[in-house]
Amino acid sequence: MKKVSFIAILFAALIACEFAGVEAASPRAVTPRGPLLADEKQVVDLFQNAAPSVAYITTERLERNFFTIEVAQGAGSGFVWDTAGHVVTNFHVLEGARAVQVQLDAGQSLAAELVGTAPEYDLAVVRLKNPPRNLRPIPLGTSADLRIGQSVYAIGKPFGLERTLTRGIVSALDRDLPTSNFSEIAGAIQTDAAINPGNSGGPLLDSAGRLIGVNTAIRSASGSSAGIGFAIPVDLVNRIVPSLIITGTAPKPGVGITAVNPVLVARAGISGVVVEEVKRGSPADQAGLKPLNRRTREIGDIIVAINDVKIESLSAFTREMDRVGIGKAAEFTLKRDGRERKVRMQVIDVRDPR
Repeated sequence: MKKVSFIAILFAALIACEFAGVEAASPRAVTPRGPLLADEKQVVDLFQNAAPSVAYITTERLERNFFTIEVAQGAGSGFVWDTAGHVVTNFHVLEGARAVQVQLDAGQSLAAELVGTAPEYDLAVVRLKNPPRNLRPIPLGTSADLRIGQSVYAIGKPFGLERTLTRGIVSALDRDLPTSNFSEIAGAIQTDAAINPGNSGGPLLDSAGRLIGVNTAIRSASGSSAGIGFAIPVDLVNRIVPSLIITGTAPKPGVGITAVNPVLVARAGISGVVVEEVKRGSPADQAGLKPLNRRTREIGDIIVAINDVKIESLSAFTREMDRVGIGKAAEFTLKRDGRERKVRMQVIDVRDPR
């Protein structure tokens, strides 16, 4: 029997190891997969159809410190409203901006000009200065028939990363969302779709790819998504945006009163809306509401309920005015000198100069 040297065996082992290493370092074969699941394909199609209607907004604003004035940049999201080049976003995205740029889908940034703002609804509209011909307005849905548990999708620019899609459900409905000037948005949509800084102003879509809300706020201790986000309902958006385009402002439902500063009312321990002034000829004037006596500081009427809904603050008053709606009547419970009475007044647009 022929003997094999130790050196030959070692050499053969080294050769085998070398070939094995080459094989291990080579690219592996790709495992084929079947078609996307029906649910996956539906989401992919939704994004591809909606993405061209989503806008990514950058702003410039001046910020003053003790010694210098600096240019600060901001970012947000929005969506195409019509073929005329109007783009809807949040008011707080544009607040204080001196220049606005809008990027549509993956295209170039386009200059835009401010058309109208509604701080009390956190909505604003800009218009592209040179709108392209192929603008795709986002399809509109409705928020009146939303149900808790249905799927929703948010597209936006969180942390400056455009073309970002997140998915969730309607977590709750009819939330009250505080905005500026002691106002509240009634009927806000709560969702667990991830919403982060930069998503503001972007669309919240239903499973049919229709706009059902405008993403506007999150509730989080860290400032990042914690699973609780809020959107302005589209039925409200569809009422406010046309007015912003035509007049630059939103209609404001009321009865013709000016209220005492709610901070002062709260300090005095008063619950309700203290009437400071009554506009001549207004529904409040016709109903005989008594304002604050400026000379004696004697309090007149306090609005404490609307349609039997308790009113404890100015924000609650503005919320109920919006819920009733312009052109409709409501029953107001008033308190004067410790006694209550009820009067019926029509809600009007108090910004209408007529």
